[in-house]
Amino acid sequence: MSSVLTKFLRYVAIDTQSDPFSTSFPSTEKQRDLSNLLVVELQEMGISDAHLDAFGYVYATIPATSTKADVPVICFCSHVDTSPDVTGTNVKPLVHSNWQGEDLVLPDDPAQVIRLSEHPDLAGQLGNDIVTASGTTLLGADNKAGVAEIMAAAEFLMKHPEIPHGNIRILFTPDEEVGRGTEHVDIEKLGAVFGYTVDGETVGTLENETFSADGATIQIQGVSTHPGFGKGKLENALKIASDIIAALPKDRLSPETTDEKEGFIHPVHLEGGQDQARIDFILRDFTTIGLRQKNEWLKKTMEQVLLRYPGSTATIQTTEQYRNMKEILDKNPEVVTHAMEAMQRVGLNAQLRSIRGGTDGSRLSFMGLPCPNIFAGEHAFHSRLEWVSVQDMEKAVEVLVELAKVWEEHA
Repeated sequence: MSSVLTKFLRYVAIDTQSDPFSTSFPSTEKQRDLSNLLVVELQEMGISDAHLDAFGYVYATIPATSTKADVPVICFCSHVDTSPDVTGTNVKPLVHSNWQGEDLVLPDDPAQVIRLSEHPDLAGQLGNDIVTASGTTLLGADNKAGVAEIMAAAEFLMKHPEIPHGNIRILFTPDEEVGRGTEHVDIEKLGAVFGYTVDGETVGTLENETFSADGATIQIQGVSTHPGFGKGKLENALKIASDIIAALPKDRLSPETTDEKEGFIHPVHLEGGQDQARIDFILRDFTTIGLRQKNEWLKKTMEQVLLRYPGSTATIQTTEQYRNMKEILDKNPEVVTHAMEAMQRVGLNAQLRSIRGGTDGSRLSFMGLPCPNIFAGEHAFHSRLEWVSVQDMEKAVEVLVELAKVWEEHA
């Protein structure tokens, strides 16, 4: 069994699901279970400075082997938490060896079937070994595939000091899935000049562009009275909220009707009663101007709905979440070109892609660490149909090792 697969199977068995409603950091203490294990394993490799800080971040350094003094310090980063969307408790990973195109029926819930017709990236996996969960949980390849790949690359580099490279910093973050993965990263302590998150999808892809993202909250104050005497008086805040949601376009501006470079307005949470209600939205676009337009559209929709409820009021508050990392990466082209070169060297047809989402790299880039996203091989993430190819994970390890060499050679 390959080193990266052994590590991956061990890591996915540890429940690290994050919690978007928690006020603690990390949002769940169980994320530390994996982080503590990673520190132990790094130290066993001979990486003596590996440690877990008070916020649940793992920091470590693969020491330089190059005789050059000016090799830039790079960072490899992945997140340990898994999505709150599907349970990560009692994950039972299954390895489907030498896959030949058949449907993958997940045994703990046979209604969960991974079909080639529905997962086109499987077309390139004939003869490979596919890892899935058993049908009742997610797998956790997002992002434990990336964690395992960084760990396997670190192990390889520590065993082969003859490979010249500069200092390589390792960063494992909690709470990426709930948008807080970089909240307490100490950039000065990290000490890297450039970084790479290992959290992408298809083998051979490098993502240099993300959504720009805002959150928006509408707070509604209705008119409450006894429903038995409500005629002409009652203005139900929940109905107002429902009308606002119902006014969203049915054929555009939603996740289910957009792709490629199209953005959206997406309600993610509704709570309240007849007196007060609250709707939480996420706004996504590839430009800040596009985000601003979506916020204005949502505000106007809210105001138009309120015209039917003269006694009620509502406010909208928008919060910046992250911005398109391409703004930073375009100013630091070598961080992208070196990664593309590393992929080509290991026989991949390197491709640049945009992410319809965000990564820790989005925020790290604006914190001073230009940080594109390298493929990890994860597919159908945030679902019970999540899968990853062993061969893709092994290829990601090769890319990370080669990337360390590329930076040293160009120094």
